[in-house]
Amino acid sequence: MNPFLTLAVAIGAEITATLALKAAGGLTRPGPTVLVALGYGTALWLMSGSMDMLPIGIVYAIWAGVGMVGAALGGAILFGEPVTPLMILGIGVIAVGVGILAAAQAHA
Repeated sequence: MNPFLTLAVAIGAEITATLALKAAGGLTRPGPTVLVALGYGTALWLMSGSMDMLPIGIVYAIWAGVGMVGAALGGAILFGEPVTPLMILGIGVIAVGVGILAAAQAHA
């Protein structure tokens, strides 16, 4: 399987679990709590598979960057959390950093 596709699905599971964690109310709501456990378990399992095929620096940079963007946007859409211009700038800086790390790793 394509390691980037595996990583993308892992990130999707992680974002889903993170958003469910917000909805779980301190893990007191059973439905979201089950989604948290399944999402994080799936995410870590798939991420470990992508690490068998890609350098850890690339995997973790993409994981952290895309996960943060997804969680921020999901929080805004699902929970009405604010997204300020400064936050958008921070997301952009992280995206640039992920790109630089990926480029540097490809040339190493």
